[in-house]
Amino acid sequence: MNLNLTTKIFSIFSKLRLGEIEKIQSDPYKIQEENLFKILDQAKDTEFGQKYNFKSIKNIQDFQSQIPISSYEEFSPYIERMMNGEVDILWPGLVNKFSKSSGTTARSKFLPVSNEMLEDSFKAGTDQLILYLKNNPDSKVLGGKSVFVGGSLKKIKDEPRIFCGDISAILMHNLPAFAKYFRTPDIEIATLDDYEIKLEKLAEETSEEDVRSLAGTPTWTIALINKIVEKKKAKNILEVWPNLEVFFHGAVAFAPYRELFRELIPSPKMRYMEAYNASEGYFALQDDLSKYGEMWLSPDYGIFYEFIPMKEFHRENPPVYTMQDVKIGENYAILISTNSGLWRYLIGDTVEFTSVLPHRIKITGRTKHFINIFGEEVLVHNTDQAIKEACVATDATISDYTVGPMFMSDENSGGHQWIIEFIKSPKDIEEFRDILDSNLRQINSDYDAKRHKDIILKKLKLNVVPVGTFYNWMKSKGKLGGQNKVPRLSNSREYVEEILKFMNW
Repeated sequence: MNLNLTTKIFSIFSKLRLGEIEKIQSDPYKIQEENLFKILDQAKDTEFGQKYNFKSIKNIQDFQSQIPISSYEEFSPYIERMMNGEVDILWPGLVNKFSKSSGTTARSKFLPVSNEMLEDSFKAGTDQLILYLKNNPDSKVLGGKSVFVGGSLKKIKDEPRIFCGDISAILMHNLPAFAKYFRTPDIEIATLDDYEIKLEKLAEETSEEDVRSLAGTPTWTIALINKIVEKKKAKNILEVWPNLEVFFHGAVAFAPYRELFRELIPSPKMRYMEAYNASEGYFALQDDLSKYGEMWLSPDYGIFYEFIPMKEFHRENPPVYTMQDVKIGENYAILISTNSGLWRYLIGDTVEFTSVLPHRIKITGRTKHFINIFGEEVLVHNTDQAIKEACVATDATISDYTVGPMFMSDENSGGHQWIIEFIKSPKDIEEFRDILDSNLRQINSDYDAKRHKDIILKKLKLNVVPVGTFYNWMKSKGKLGGQNKVPRLSNSREYVEEILKFMNW
């Protein structure tokens, strides 16, 4: 394939698509309604579609009144049957690909991936590149290769037509020819099951390529960069990849890793672009690189969105809004209905809108991953921001962290226990602790109120663990790989106690 010709063709396509994106951003409500009725029509003759009488749905109000809000537990019996080869269950025909969702619990979730969903995911990935080039017209990213650190894919033993694995592996195995031309390493290496062997082979092969972009989660990308620098005995990765210019990242918040990446890739020209893609679909991407942490929620990728205000989330019948009704600054749980057969599915993520028209969001956390034992309502984006600012103030760099509650006793107030792994430790841990606690008080007024005079919450407790602790802990749980994430917050002491036990503390 001629690179110059490919670049020219992509440039022409990009201009046409940018015009479409501008129209979509100006009227997302029409696109959303069209999406909803398109997928309802496609699925009307499935078992689920007949059960809830999709054919009778005439408007969004009918849709919301006829179909219940559901979690994975309600969908799992349908999905198990689909994984056994049954057809026309949640989505028409045979769905033969299932993404294994991330998590720290023993039980994994498997989510259907239809051909229609794949097409929309590739459209989203192309949009991300188009928007990056719009923001950086002098980019040379198409002149070299992109490294995508992904997961693995396997056939189901008893049903060889069915494949299961990380969504990244499913996407890589089904990439269009255009995308395959630009990516490295070889697909067999990229989707190896043993992550440590894969990391070694990834480093060996990609270090010989002209890599200009990286794509993946921060944690595993850091591991790859460190492995290559070690193998090549380089000062930093730019000695190996001098033309590296962008990291397309997602899955976890980037704020805690930003300073570490600046150290790993010491170039003022290095850029970072965020996407919100999950096992359930491709939701949002950063359309303006100057708006750090904000992503455009596209209505155009085969998904219909609804939103439940988190302040009313635990009501028996909470209010549910569409994109047309959301308010800036409100924290919402997301419901999705997709072209893979998930209907009014509660994905567990929470977001806050930073603008409308275009609808931009920032991820605030999880419906289950927060701490609100004492009425403090601490969310992941609060702790990410607090720890980022504490690192800047003390010239420290973290690798990972998790936080759990310390419960009240007759003699003591409650509190939060932080377990942090530093790449570069602060000179004074107590100073870091004070700044972290102070930052969180400034960011979250509920936390600040509960910290007043230590009556309800005392100052946070900080445990520092050695480098490699979180990696080895995740490895011990069989949770290595790009789709697996360290849990940041929990309303229980589950993860804190697990790590303390792992460390024999």
